[in-house]
This record gives sequence, C-alpha cells and structure tokens, in this order.
Amino acid sequence: MIEASLRAMGYRLVRVVLTSGRGARLQVMVERDDEAPMTVEDCAEVSHSVSALLDIADPIGGAYMLEISSPGIDRPLVRKEDYDRFAGREARIELSRPIAGQKRFRGRLLGTSEGAVRLALASGEASLPLASVVRARLVAEDDLLASAPKKGTRPKGAARSRTV
Repeated sequence: MIEASLRAMGYRLVRVVLTSGRGARLQVMVERDDEAPMTVEDCAEVSHSVSALLDIADPIGGAYMLEISSPGIDRPLVRKEDYDRFAGREARIELSRPIAGQKRFRGRLLGTSEGAVRLALASGEASLPLASVVRARLVAEDDLLASAPKKGTRPKGAARSRTV
C-alpha cells in the first residue's frame, strides 16, 4: 500500500514489521534509491507520507506508534535481490529447517542461484534454500564501521536540523 508512494519519492521499502501487545508499533524500514545515507529529514519526509496514507486507508485496528527507520550497516536481507545486491559482504542467515544439523550460518554472500542463497563458509560453499530463510542480515564489518558517519556528524550537504 505504501511502496508505490515511497518509490515515487525516491525511497525503497526494505521491510514492514507490526509488533503488538502493550504499545503496538509499526516499523517501516526504508533506504534511499540513490544509496546515500538516510538523514533525519528523509525519515521525517517518509513519516509524513506514510502517516497520511495510513490515515486514509486505516488498515490497522487500534492505536499504534509509527516508526520510520533506515536499515543501517547490519541491514536485514529480505528479498532475493538483496542477496545478489550485497554479494561479497558477510551475512548471518538462520533457516527454519537444519541442513546437515545446522540452522545458523555465517559467511560471505555469493548471490543466489536456483532458489537458493549461495554462501562461502570457512568449510566451503553452502547452498541455502531461500524458502527456508527465517532471518538474514548483513554483518557489520570493520571497514564499513570505519566509513560510517560518526554520531553527531551529518553527511556532506545534509541540512542541520533544529527544534523550534
């Protein structure tokens, strides 16, 4: 329902998670199409748009908190395209069913082939069925952490925000 609007605004929808219970929360994770870092202003723009769409359609019964976030360095891998896009990066993958007695894997992504994620492990290559993936995310590697913007800094050209 919100994906077309986000795409028109220059964002990609990464995932949507609704948590229930005390203080329900709708987390909408997005990233910029141009792959530039997300800013506070980006999150505010997405929040206004998504909030308006949800107010009109009203797909969720009851009160909830809307949270807009970026995927971050250790982003979740949600779509088949994610495994191909981030080939060469290290990932953690958890399966619903074990393969050779193992459900959790960590290795370098080699992309996808024939409905499976290919992963380079210390012991060789693994082929993990995409349909069995329960959770997958990139691992925050040292070189990526070193190049990430530091807390309290903003990307070059980003507007300074202030509270009025």
